[in-house]
Amino acid sequence: MPDAPCLLMIVGAATPPGRLAAAVAFAAGSAGTAAAVDILNLAETPVEICDGRPLDKYDAGTRQAVELIIGAAAVLIAAPVYRATYPGVLKNLLDIAPVEALQAKPVGIVAMGGSPHHFLGVDWQLREVLTWFGSLVAPTSVYITGSDFKDGKLASEGAQRDLAALAATLVTLARLDRASLGPTPLAARYT
Repeated sequence: MPDAPCLLMIVGAATPPGRLAAAVAFAAGSAGTAAAVDILNLAETPVEICDGRPLDKYDAGTRQAVELIIGAAAVLIAAPVYRATYPGVLKNLLDIAPVEALQAKPVGIVAMGGSPHHFLGVDWQLREVLTWFGSLVAPTSVYITGSDFKDGKLASEGAQRDLAALAATLVTLARLDRASLGPTPLAARYT
């Protein structure tokens, strides 16, 4: 599969794998042979607390997590809604990642909340951070709730369609010549 881009899917929560991880697994499976998929689950991959050190001063697990982001052609970030935003473990990982890790890189957003009322909590705030990186954020995100699952498995056909469409969008965007996308984000000019 030399032509297939690498798609990294991040489960951005510290809780044991559950419904959000099941949704990410579905998205990964929907990519089929169009992409080589890696999954980074922050519940299973401890990342050191960001304290301003250079990346090479963090432990091997933290460096490896960031290297997965750097090496990916596109990234899907999935996060639960916690207090109207995404969890601190995800923010911590993004704080450690250098600007170049996500600069001009296609990124898709999946959020999961307890009810439809919170559907923009993660989207609005994560888009702002991804804009700082200069990411190429997919125009629409996917929002799922507990009602989309049955016995821990993603059962909603609508949610399945949306996740498959987002994965396909990321694969399409990953094939673009990103060197021509610009301008350079302000954050990259001052590092």
